[in-house]
Amino acid sequence: MSDKPVHRRILLKLSGEALMGESDYGISPAVIHRLAGEIGDQIALGVQIAVVVGGGNIFRGAGLAGAGMDRVTGDQMGMLATVINALALQDAVERAGMTARVMSAIRVNQVCEDYIRRRAIRHLDKGRVVIFAAGTGNPFFTTDSAASLRAIEIGADLLLKATKVDGIYSADPNKDANAIRHEHLSYDEVIDGRLAVMDTTAIVLCRDNGLPLRVFDIQRAGDLGRIVRGDTTVGTLVDNRTGSTETP
Repeated sequence: MSDKPVHRRILLKLSGEALMGESDYGISPAVIHRLAGEIGDQIALGVQIAVVVGGGNIFRGAGLAGAGMDRVTGDQMGMLATVINALALQDAVERAGMTARVMSAIRVNQVCEDYIRRRAIRHLDKGRVVIFAAGTGNPFFTTDSAASLRAIEIGADLLLKATKVDGIYSADPNKDANAIRHEHLSYDEVIDGRLAVMDTTAIVLCRDNGLPLRVFDIQRAGDLGRIVRGDTTVGTLVDNRTGSTETP
C-alpha cells in the first residue's frame, strides 16, 4: 500500500441505510460526521471526491409502490429523500472545514444546484466535494445506477460502493456461516451469479465503460483511506478480468 493516493478522482456511493448507523430511521449525526472526516482526509491528499447518496433511510420508492402507491410518485418521493441526505452530508462536510456542493437531477433551485456535468467537474477540480442527489432524475432507476452513470460522466477512476458488509460474498453472510468473501470478480460473474451488490443496470454501465467497482464496509473506519492509497485487500474489486478469487 502506498503512502500517497493512487486514485485521482473517485465516486463514493452511500446508501441511505449507511447514514442511519444503529438507528432504525433517519440520519445518525455521529455517522455522518465520521464520514465527513474520512472524506476530508482524502481531500487533503489531493483526491477529488464525488458522492451519490441514496434515500432508503427516509423513503424507498419501490417499497411504497409495493404498498399500493403509484410507482412514479413513490420514486419521486425517494428522490426528495436523497436531497435531504445530500444536504445533511454537505453540512457535515463544511463543518469539517471543506467546501461542498449539492447538485440535484431534479430542480430544487432554492436549496441546491442543478446537475450540470461540466460544472460538476469544475467543482471537483477546485477541490470541492460534489454530492449528487435525486438519482438520475427519472423513476424506475436506482441510485446505484445513478452512481455508475455519474462516475462515468465525471471520468472517475473508481466507483466505491459503501455497504454494511466487507465485500461481495457467495451468500448472505448474515444468514449463511459458510459464505465466502470474494476478493475479485468480473462484471459478468456478478451479473450471472445474481450477486445482489448493485442492480444489473449499474453493473452493465460499469462493464460497458470499463469502470472498476470496489465494494467495501463503510462502517470500518479508515478503509476509505486504505482503498485510496491502493490497498487491494479491502472489500471486493469488480472489473473486466475473468476468474474470481475468494478469501477463506
